[in-house]
Amino acid sequence: MLRIEMLRKELELSQKEFAKKVNMTQQRISAYEKEKREPDIETIKQFSDFFNVSIDFLLGKTDIRNSKKETTVNFTETLLGMTKEDYENLTDIQKKQIKDFAIYIKNQQN
Repeated sequence: MLRIEMLRKELELSQKEFAKKVNMTQQRISAYEKEKREPDIETIKQFSDFFNVSIDFLLGKTDIRNSKKETTVNFTETLLGMTKEDYENLTDIQKKQIKDFAIYIKNQQN
């Protein structure tokens, strides 16, 4: 099950607009979305890059869109104990204190 249609609609692109962006015909995109035709591996890679999702997500094998990006976000939030939004709301002085403390802890290992 390809998630092309869902991803295309998230970007508010018509089949025709999407087809133009990936240098294909609207009929070809329609066939992929209706699963009347299967894309080759190069086309799958092209779609993965275009939508900035993993191939596994595109193929419906996982619900994680981009594992590297999401893992980094989750790790950072766990490490800091706050969300990205919380961190962005800190003052510059508070952000510097967090950075300085992280450097201090890192240097304790040596």
